[in-house]
Amino acid sequence: MTVSGTKAFELDVSDYIEEAFERCGVDIRTGYEQRTARRSLNLLLAEWANRGLNQWTIEEEIITVTSSSEHYTLSNSTIDIISAVVRFTTNAGTQNQVDLTLNRVSREYYLNIPNKLTPGRPVQYFVDRQITPELYIWPKPNTTYYVIVNKLVRMDDAAAGANTLAIPFRFYPCLAAGLAYYISMKKAPERTQMLRAAYEEEFERAAGEDRDRAALKLTPVQNFYRVV
Repeated sequence: MTVSGTKAFELDVSDYIEEAFERCGVDIRTGYEQRTARRSLNLLLAEWANRGLNQWTIEEEIITVTSSSEHYTLSNSTIDIISAVVRFTTNAGTQNQVDLTLNRVSREYYLNIPNKLTPGRPVQYFVDRQITPELYIWPKPNTTYYVIVNKLVRMDDAAAGANTLAIPFRFYPCLAAGLAYYISMKKAPERTQMLRAAYEEEFERAAGEDRDRAALKLTPVQNFYRVV
């Protein structure tokens, strides 16, 4: 048996467009069809951001927070923050590092904090999800700390046809199926329901595989138990 010995298969934007049009049973005849397909592809990537957690779009960022401010501007590529810790050192001579969890609070909870300028070690954060997101922390830092965040970020746009897309290979079938579904709504409506079903099946399969496999451990809070 002879095998290729390579594991480098990758589709570029033009390849995805050709595959999608073939699934729709439509030929690509004009430059406009390439343009409208790239637009659909970018909309599809935006939809993926709304579907939940995509593991490969998680980035870590270290934000230096100081006593001068309680809020910080995030990059506009940030979709959301999924977890955060505050890092500081003890016994500065030996540089012992300590990371402590920051608890996320809602907009209403943060709004109702009586004194948002209370100084101290941050223990909570609120993400104001505007077009350019803002991170608010409380208490306001009483010295310099480092806030380490795991954040979801946007995927790179589908631009030139020769560009590839920063997605893992296990999502290639899902992307091709999704683009075919999106294009069918404009070019082959008689196939839309069939292609939508194929896309949903591919996405469910890919998203089910793209998960954290760490064991789930639940610890009951016993503060509320009492003997009657």
